[in-house]
Amino acid sequence: PGPAAMYAGLQELGVANGEDLKETLTNCTEPLKAIEQFQTENGVLLPSLQSALPFLDLHGTPRLEFHQSVFDELREKLLERVSAIALEGKVEERYKKLEDLLEKSFSLVKMPSIQPVVMCVMKHLPKVPEKKLKLVMADKDLYKACAVEVKRQIWQDNQALFGDEVSPLLKQYIQEKENILFSNDISFLQNFFSPSPKTRRQGEVVQKLTQMIGKNVKLYDMVLQFLRTLFLRTRNVHYCTLRAELLMSLHDLEITDICNVDPCHKFTWCLDACIREKFVDNKRARELQGFLDGVKKGQEQVLGDLSMILCDPFAINTLALSTIRHLQDLVGQDTLPRESPDLLLLLRMLSLGQGAWDMIDSQVFKEPKMEAELITKFLPLLMSFVVDDHMFNVDQKLPSEEKGPIPYPSAIPEAFTKFLQENRIACEVGLYYILHITKQRNKNAFLRLLPALVETFSDLAFSDIFLHLLTGNLTLLGDEFALEEFCTSLFDGFFLTAYSRKENVHRHVLRLLLHLHHKVAPAKLESLQKALEPTKQSGEAVKELYNQLTEKLELRKPSPAEVTETPSMELPLPTVPTPASR
Repeated sequence: PGPAAMYAGLQELGVANGEDLKETLTNCTEPLKAIEQFQTENGVLLPSLQSALPFLDLHGTPRLEFHQSVFDELREKLLERVSAIALEGKVEERYKKLEDLLEKSFSLVKMPSIQPVVMCVMKHLPKVPEKKLKLVMADKDLYKACAVEVKRQIWQDNQALFGDEVSPLLKQYIQEKENILFSNDISFLQNFFSPSPKTRRQGEVVQKLTQMIGKNVKLYDMVLQFLRTLFLRTRNVHYCTLRAELLMSLHDLEITDICNVDPCHKFTWCLDACIREKFVDNKRARELQGFLDGVKKGQEQVLGDLSMILCDPFAINTLALSTIRHLQDLVGQDTLPRESPDLLLLLRMLSLGQGAWDMIDSQVFKEPKMEAELITKFLPLLMSFVVDDHMFNVDQKLPSEEKGPIPYPSAIPEAFTKFLQENRIACEVGLYYILHITKQRNKNAFLRLLPALVETFSDLAFSDIFLHLLTGNLTLLGDEFALEEFCTSLFDGFFLTAYSRKENVHRHVLRLLLHLHHKVAPAKLESLQKALEPTKQSGEAVKELYNQLTEKLELRKPSPAEVTETPSMELPLPTVPTPASR
């Protein structure tokens, strides 16, 4: 800070500063006497000190050093005292003391050495006078220096300023999610959904937002409003995840001021436990149903918030996995989907989650109507695929007769393809069924249903979350990549149908090949390398991945030296005596 900043505000308090000394010395006849007088008037006014100071002179300790150490010591004591005042006596009295102290000291707020004290006083005041807040807000450096407790008071009446602070954090959050989805580490064991909810809530962005909000309901509402607006503008479902994570982070800290006023709190808390287990058990299903059925007339707007909580990919993942598990159980119990209340509840929640964007956009708060055919036709169709697998497996074990083994059914029922194209919930459940059979290494079922993925509702089969999970599960079928038929079905029949119009698909294929290139038949790998070459329009990420793949493939090629040596083997070889066998 410049000299002026060092003495900022002293004059207003009637304390002499460097400028006064300069003026005194400029206009006096005896400078030494003037300096002595200035020291006497402005030094530490302790009679016993006057005789002790010459000792410091004898030890060569400059007066500045002495005064600085006294000053630092006093400042520490004052900071301790301010923090103590904030906790003692009656509420009105303690805040009255702090307000008086702020009134006296605020003029020195720009003086670097005193600033921490002024800031500490403001931090402990639940309501800093409006005038002072405005002065802090108007000065960039002061605003930066003040504690989050003071900033909260500024933010709650300045949504735009708060938005400027929150915006980079939200961008960072989305970027972090996308980095995980596009990570080069592909594994069926570790994927996007592996971290537990508690671990995710420890992330930097959630923690920062939690701290910025504190116990301030108004700021919490503002963040929720930002998330709703951004979700509407971008359709990016990660904002829904953040909505749930933020609420549960405040829940972990037992911030009842906020949790008690958020109507989604108990529902989110119950769903959070299901996400942790990756399964909705019967007891929690009843609880969740109770919340949905308990939405009273006139309070339907809460459905908008509940739908956003259910639209969180971690919630959808849990509901879809639970649905597949239920369907398998039903096959074993000879029960139809329509007869299972638990399954119907899962579909109801999936439907509410998938309808979040439309509901918030239209502001019509009522649960989406479930299509009967989803329950009466589509789910039984999925169950018939499970039965096909059982029958095929049993048949393989039976002694083969003259007619030879029965082939695996290859036709896809037209209804299945149609449902995947036209019904969002059917599509979501269908995709999770395909992930399920891939994880079971069921190549036959995978190849049978794969063609249905080329055209799906809203291109869901080409969404990042599905492709991230699919590429992870495909590593379990690694050995199949050596087969021409498998690669043609997977790459030509699925990935390559969309990679040129969807950059994300291009990235996911390259991720997969980076991981499995050594398993792919060489001729196929070569044609894929040609097909996947980036164009001028391709983004940096695609180019970077392609370069990484090219480098890996170069390393695998035999070196030119080896290639040239091979023909020389045809020359007559000198006879070498064979070593005696041991």
